[in-house]
Amino acid sequence: MLSPKRLAALLPRIIGGLARVLLLPALLLPFVLAGCSTTRLGYNNAPRLVYWWLDSYIDFTAEQSQPVRDSLAALHSWHRRSELPAYADLLHQAQRLAAEPVTPEQVCAITAQVHAFTLRLGDQAADGLSQLVPTLKPEQLRHLAYQFDKHNQQWREEWLDDSPEELAARRLKKGVERAEKFYGRLDEPQLAVLRKSVATSSFDVRLAWAERLRRQRDMLRAFEEHSGGDRATHVKAEMMALLRRTLEPPDPEYRRQFERVLQESCQTIAALHNSASAAQRRTLVETLQAYEADVRALAADLPEAKK
Repeated sequence: MLSPKRLAALLPRIIGGLARVLLLPALLLPFVLAGCSTTRLGYNNAPRLVYWWLDSYIDFTAEQSQPVRDSLAALHSWHRRSELPAYADLLHQAQRLAAEPVTPEQVCAITAQVHAFTLRLGDQAADGLSQLVPTLKPEQLRHLAYQFDKHNQQWREEWLDDSPEELAARRLKKGVERAEKFYGRLDEPQLAVLRKSVATSSFDVRLAWAERLRRQRDMLRAFEEHSGGDRATHVKAEMMALLRRTLEPPDPEYRRQFERVLQESCQTIAALHNSASAAQRRTLVETLQAYEADVRALAADLPEAKK
């Protein structure tokens, strides 16, 4: 089953992953990365798993527990009804592209649609967040800050404390693993594309670290400002603005890097796909077809999707 952290990532923090795509693992958001049967199981259990993950960060009180569960169930219902059909249509579109060579512009057009999906999810999630935040207690905010610090230490150890050579090797390994989920085993032409991408990437881990800390400070400040107050309409607007700042960070230097990395990712994806063999492309098409079938089943709430 997918981890609670991966399933929950887009709900309270909405930390984007567009620069990570290797052709479209972000397309189904967190729900598709471990295979079709897990897609259905993970998606149908998402409210429960997200609740557990959020609870580990905030430590809900007995009074907060049921309203949070209800809010997550409502968000999940909206997502199934309103968003999954569009995901399935985009997967169908991607299948047509996958059978032929692609351009970086075509890849970026797909990622732009994914970004639009994520913005809508963030806007919808703001409603439940606006109901929770006024009920937060000082000890819960301290617990949240503690959890941020704990996970930041793990992040530092993985991304900041290693040498540039070790970091490059880790990024290459992750890239190969993502690509092979869609194409099957990569050959030397595809490995060469990924090695070049890592070697020439504009990604700056220290900018990513600074943005991570900014998002956490922003969240803690917004939560502290509105905790203990009423649930007025302006709180929802503030939470929507918070989630939008997470998806579209205000720092101009980070935004410039993000745009460069996104463009480079589109070029890498196109080069990777265009270097793939006919058999690898068939594997990609078949994988996307399976995901489309899963998503359409989930959107229709078919009985087999609940097994």
